[in-house]
Amino acid sequence: MRFVIVTGMSGAGKTSVMKILEDMGFYCVDNLPIPLLPKFAELVNTEGSEVQKAAIGIDIRNEYGLGELEQHLKKMEEQGLPVEIVFMEASDATLIRRYKETRRSHPMTGASRIEAGIAQEREQLAFLKKRADYIIDTSKLLIRDLIQNLDQIFRQNSEFKNMVVTVLSFGFKNGIPADADLVFDVRFLPNPYYEENLKLLTGNDTAVQDFVMAAPQAGEFLNKLVDMIQFLIPNYVIEGKNQLVIAVGCTGGKHRSVTIANRLYKQLSQEKEYRIKIEHRDILK
Repeated sequence: MRFVIVTGMSGAGKTSVMKILEDMGFYCVDNLPIPLLPKFAELVNTEGSEVQKAAIGIDIRNEYGLGELEQHLKKMEEQGLPVEIVFMEASDATLIRRYKETRRSHPMTGASRIEAGIAQEREQLAFLKKRADYIIDTSKLLIRDLIQNLDQIFRQNSEFKNMVVTVLSFGFKNGIPADADLVFDVRFLPNPYYEENLKLLTGNDTAVQDFVMAAPQAGEFLNKLVDMIQFLIPNYVIEGKNQLVIAVGCTGGKHRSVTIANRLYKQLSQEKEYRIKIEHRDILK
């Protein structure tokens, strides 16, 4: 028996998750009153039950029952029914934009502003996020990525890491990425752009990589950068952060930044505590 609770911030994608899980064969019930949770769990977990996978949507609409939830979860686990919690997350800016686009009101807003409702909801759901088995941040997630994440968790049964690190190369002439958490400038390195045989290549080409890394300061910078990032990530995790965008920039975003970003990605990929992605924003510009 697999029993999943889908919860998290309003507007972060809980409804989409419930639909995807339903397509995966889960028996889904949204907004079940929390006092009925133990009874529902008992019904689906009885011998001979046809339900082998169940997902319950619980959110801030159950405001007055949230205080009882911790006790119910503990009791269910004591009775031999492990509960998996999927917590849907998104940045405040993303949630505000989504509410404005849909012209819906936040369930906790009342006469207050959306920001106040979001802050109040975060506070009340903090204990669930802390307890969650899977935290999925949809701030920049496409629906196909969400499906892949859920497929990895519930079909492939592979280990899912809540922390996602994105290494992003960019060109300063095109602007600093708005979602960058850490920005590093590698314009101090020799520029392959001024070499005729390298100008039309990119940091994905070996010749450019060799040119950039031939500079003594390149290797030293990379070693210090990796050391700092490896120090920072566990501390960000403790603080509750689940997405980190590391932006590496040069002038045009094609040579030096791409080379260093690739090397940084390769080094960090050896870590097992988080997922890592790489993107080259301006490589085709």
